[in-house]
Amino acid sequence: MTQPAPRVRNNRHKQPKKPRRAFPMRFLLPSLLLVALLAMLVLRGYVHSEILADHRIQAPASTSQVPDEILDGGPVIDARSPTGPAQSLRVPDHRIVLTFDDGPDPVWTPRVLDKLKEYDAHGVFFVTGTMASRYPEIVARMVAEGHEVGLHTFNHPDLSYQSTSRIDWELAENQLALAGAAGIRTSLFRPPYSSFADAMDNKSWPVTQYIGSRGYLTVVNDRDSEDWKRPGVRTIIENATPHDGEGAIVLMHDSGGDRSQTLAALDRFLPDMRAEGYEFTHLTGALGTSSAHTPAAGFALWQGKAFVTAVGVSEEVTGVLVVGLAVIGVLVISRFGLMLLLSFLHARKVRRKNFRWGDPVARPVSVLVPAYNERKCIEATVRSLMASDHPIEIIVIDDGSTDGTADLVEAMRLPRVRVVRQRNAGKPAALNNGIAHARYDIVVMMDGDTVFEPTTIRELVQPFGDPKVGAVAGNAKVGNRDSLIGAWQHIEYVMGFNLDRRMYDVLRCMPTIPGAVGAFRREALDRVGGMSEDTLAEDTDITMALHRDGWHVVYAENARAWTEAPESVQQLWSQRYRWSYGTMQAIWKHRHAVLERGHSGRFGRVGLPFVSLFMVVAPLLAPLIDVFLLYGLLFGPTGKTVAAWFGVLMVQAVCAAYAFRLDREKMVHLISLPLQQILYRQLMYVVLLQSWITALTGGRLRWQKLRRTGVVDTPGGAPGPRPTATHRRPVG
Repeated sequence: MTQPAPRVRNNRHKQPKKPRRAFPMRFLLPSLLLVALLAMLVLRGYVHSEILADHRIQAPASTSQVPDEILDGGPVIDARSPTGPAQSLRVPDHRIVLTFDDGPDPVWTPRVLDKLKEYDAHGVFFVTGTMASRYPEIVARMVAEGHEVGLHTFNHPDLSYQSTSRIDWELAENQLALAGAAGIRTSLFRPPYSSFADAMDNKSWPVTQYIGSRGYLTVVNDRDSEDWKRPGVRTIIENATPHDGEGAIVLMHDSGGDRSQTLAALDRFLPDMRAEGYEFTHLTGALGTSSAHTPAAGFALWQGKAFVTAVGVSEEVTGVLVVGLAVIGVLVISRFGLMLLLSFLHARKVRRKNFRWGDPVARPVSVLVPAYNERKCIEATVRSLMASDHPIEIIVIDDGSTDGTADLVEAMRLPRVRVVRQRNAGKPAALNNGIAHARYDIVVMMDGDTVFEPTTIRELVQPFGDPKVGAVAGNAKVGNRDSLIGAWQHIEYVMGFNLDRRMYDVLRCMPTIPGAVGAFRREALDRVGGMSEDTLAEDTDITMALHRDGWHVVYAENARAWTEAPESVQQLWSQRYRWSYGTMQAIWKHRHAVLERGHSGRFGRVGLPFVSLFMVVAPLLAPLIDVFLLYGLLFGPTGKTVAAWFGVLMVQAVCAAYAFRLDREKMVHLISLPLQQILYRQLMYVVLLQSWITALTGGRLRWQKLRRTGVVDTPGGAPGPRPTATHRRPVG
């Protein structure tokens, strides 16, 4: 009938030579990334004592099982001998061992170290593994400046509640953090919530014995400054001061809150006690024994380094995740708020009784139906067009079909229907071929798997009464919505696409005329060179080109088209992969609009950022909501996490309900909204991430033809403003 169009590469209709069988592998990298993000969150929760933490504190118990020499002895308990009794040690006279618990703290510990350095004093820092792994450089400074470091467990539980295996784990993890931070092991240990030696009881004494059997000296104290109470500088000094030249181990804190009083007390305590003849030293120096530190070596050293590195990465990653969560929260709320407001303004504008685009458009239009192997759908498509109440010509462009699509249309012998045959060249080429054969100045484009209502074309072309309008987007509806995946897409079409189009119409930056239902002024198409093959989203590309040429693009809500949505995850993935990647291509192609003037510049500075944020960035960050939900459910705070997630869901539900009300759709389909948010969002994340990977690696995406079933037929019922139900017909 006509000369075939030239072949093109990477077109929509052309199928790959070999089917891709490893579909699940497409999910591997995104799935691993989500697992890695969750692992980073878990590690962060682990070192912030949100996971495996035990905050119970044992009440005082009897001391009947504690030896008198321990109760009446010094603050250092050596229970390391497997055969002999535990020994109690004291610090010699005129020596003070300053000990600091619960650090290192990034704010206060460096100031404490500065103060000790100023007065040439040394002490012992009993660090927790959680803090040491987060601030390893401070631990390294402690060791480098001659201080001793002791264990204070990993996440500060009361060990009298713990099993021996948990105690071993607390010690091992604490040593792991020390090895990674400073390359050492230590033999000093201070139990959390400990006090004086005479406070040892039947609950804590067995723990002390077990700790000794593991090779550690247990260190409590002689003087408790009680600085954690913030009683005032004077009281802290009084509590810390030994009497009559006695030696003492003094308990202070360098973490756990505001330690400004501790610093001020040190500024007076250190010079005053030195003036009285006291020496400030670390514990083994005061006792005259060998250093408590031994070098970590071999696997233990590298294991510690790896752990500290992983903690550092988790801190950075989770910081980024929190920022990302805040960004997605702002984007989601802002987008929904803007959609509700602008959709309301759009509905109020176009539903006024006296609203007109201009003079009524009654002249005939050309309807282009590009088709590639659409035998199962094409008859319903053409017959729905024949029922149109607007004068039309129908041009079916057969793009090298192998299933007899063109023969079927010709065999129908319908008036006003022409078939144009071409070699398989892709949808853009087919549309350009159809434009070349069109007789009229308004061209309607649709897909071969779509059916129109009788009023669709009339409603679609009325905006051309305004001479500034170059293109019109119709209202694409999902016809096969009976399945779960169909219902999810139905929600997405009504809420995510059509509510968006109302918003973009008001903002005058419509990014996409849907391929299923759109109309174009032929003059506008000619001025921008017709449909381009530069991207995989020719509908988005042509829409952006029209904006840059100065045309208005509007939305006709009553121009309804019923399309067959993908019915399997693989088909949906293929479709959305092409949409996402094609949208990225179109954004990049038209990026210079940001710097242009007039209507093009307005689209570039409003439309392109909106599309980039809401169609490219926001969907990529959206899974963070579910990652934090899963983390909150597992590790808490569960109530607040669930409340926040349901809050976001309620905002989405309100928007979806309003969109369904505008489209006069039944609310029953919104029942699947929560499940859509949990599962469907992850699929869209995978699609978008794969699109990003394809874009960044310079990959070329090949079009995969979706398998059609022909289940969408012309809607039944009388034409009118309300959408009508679709009917299924048997697949022959």
